Amino acid sequence: MVLTSEQLVSYKNKGFAGPNPILNNNQLKRLKFEIKNIINKLPPNVRPENISSPNENNNFILKLLLTKPFLDVAEQILGPDISLFAVYAICKPPFDGRNVKWHQDAAYWPIKPMETFTLWLAVDDSNSENGCMQVLPSSHKSKKIITHSTNYNDKSVLPQSISRLDTKDAVDVEVPAGNYSVHDPFLLHGSKTNKSSKWRCGVTVKYIPSHVKLDRDYIGPSGFNWNSLKLFHARGKRGNHKYAN
Repeated sequence: MVLTSEQLVSYKNKGFAGPNPILNNNQLKRLKFEIKNIINKLPPNVRPENISSPNENNNFILKLLLTKPFLDVAEQILGPDISLFAVYAICKPPFDGRNVKWHQDAAYWPIKPMETFTLWLAVDDSNSENGCMQVLPSSHKSKKIITHSTNYNDKSVLPQSISRLDTKDAVDVEVPAGNYSVHDPFLLHGSKTNKSSKWRCGVTVKYIPSHVKLDRDYIGPSGFNWNSLKLFHARGKRGNHKYAN
């Protein structure tokens, strides 16, 4: 379940690694059930491509992301003192699931230092047909945030994106249901629309070392309320945070 030595080298050099299995059949079946319930309870005018903090109101999801297999992966990248930072369910419906324009995760996170990563947990098979994540290998190496433009009027999932980007070397990161991949916060990535007949749901999970500082007063283009974010102690030493547990 954890990253192999070869995958850790890939993560360092290319900015991403995986997929690896992490859920058993019962866990995957339950996660599908919980995500479906969350989607079914959304207001009629709210799309399911960017559901923030499903762990805050769903005990199964919260406990799952604090289990040993997930924290073992986080420790490989961040070290032994870990907090569960941010969680999003990214669910693209069949036929019209929206795209995610090219961006860096680091452009969204009000944390210092920028020590985090994304664990991408596949609820459904994520592949080239239904709009899996695409990445530009090794685009993370500068460790700098590229200027993002903001557009609230298009139909992309996120408001911030990088324009005039050469993506001819992009590769698809296909992740089977119940598996995960990991990617660096500075890695350039995005995904196409889902024009297939199948759902493409995933949960993006961000962990941070407990010493990282979070600016809860930050107001970014996404409009997310960081002051209300629930941070969870996960492993090792507790940081100087207001934890929910």
